Amino acid sequence: MKIKRQLLSRLGQTIQPGKVVVLYGPRQVGKTTLVQDLLAETVQTHTYINADELIYREALSSQNRRILGDLLGGNQLMVIDEAQRVPDIGLNLKILVDNFPHAAIIATGSSSFDLANKVSEPLTGRKLTLTLYPISYGELAETLGAFEARAELERWLIWGGYPAIITAEPGFRERLLGELVGSYLYRDILELDGLRRAEKIVDLLRLLAFQIGQEVSVAELATALALNRQTVERYLDLLEKVFVIFRVGGLARNLRKEVTKTARYYFYDNGVRNSLIQNFNRLNLRNDIGQLWENYLMVERRKANQGASRSANTYFWRTYDQKELDYVEERAGRLFGYEFKWQGQVRDATRREFLAAYPGAEVATITRENFTDFLN
Repeated sequence: MKIKRQLLSRLGQTIQPGKVVVLYGPRQVGKTTLVQDLLAETVQTHTYINADELIYREALSSQNRRILGDLLGGNQLMVIDEAQRVPDIGLNLKILVDNFPHAAIIATGSSSFDLANKVSEPLTGRKLTLTLYPISYGELAETLGAFEARAELERWLIWGGYPAIITAEPGFRERLLGELVGSYLYRDILELDGLRRAEKIVDLLRLLAFQIGQEVSVAELATALALNRQTVERYLDLLEKVFVIFRVGGLARNLRKEVTKTARYYFYDNGVRNSLIQNFNRLNLRNDIGQLWENYLMVERRKANQGASRSANTYFWRTYDQKELDYVEERAGRLFGYEFKWQGQVRDATRREFLAAYPGAEVATITRENFTDFLN
């Protein structure tokens, strides 16, 4: 099954001479396939370089105009896959775009903290960034058809959207997810000097997996893991930067009783979350369907917003007397509050208090019946 990625057309529209497009995303999410699909369609002359290969890595880190020019070879487009492997990649990319302004460059990387640190300063004004996420519900609906994609909703909630998992036979999904989690998602972090406690990272992620939709206390995590607070904060930051989890803060502007100083964490992929807790049971056998649904909608909305080029600030909202909305978007100067319910509706008291605090806002409940509208 070939799934066309929605980012493909946007990537093609983004590349331009004298600019570097940095394509971020988790490992095994399909970045290489995406750029190869682009190269198969483009009429531009191009070259593809895998920076995992030592001979290319050395050349790309040379800071030598002639060597870099030989790599480009007069082509209009250069793709550098796994660019975070190249020492001083930002400076070398700057040399390329400054000396060969006719060429466009795409650099892919699975670790934003590593690649961003290397390219941000040298490429000021010369780069654009995109992020490739696991396969979205919209992409599945486009490939399978709207009816079939909705009929398989339970599958996406349990197994997630990594390409290898979506296309795998049922009997292989659990093993493939285990290999993905064990071999790839921690690799960027564990390769860092001085960071060798893999078991603590796994334990931290498991704790977060059970706290979907809840405010996370860093102090409590530190106590549970027998680590200091600074180390836990560092791990959380790194896990965000390698696209395992993302953070959502609280909205508070009008009410003194609004919760503001904590955050909630979500996983970029439900399958990864379920692999960490080793639970692939059907929905009718689970007591965490609310958490699965909330995590799924949070990340799918993130994908949908990028696909629609829709810019939004995102929050949760909760008061100390337990009125809450799972998700709030601020866009075009307005607030839109959402409660995610596998079944049920937003409580009237919650709706009234939020609208009283933020006149002009809107509140909606997202359920199995209307979630496709939310993901447009």
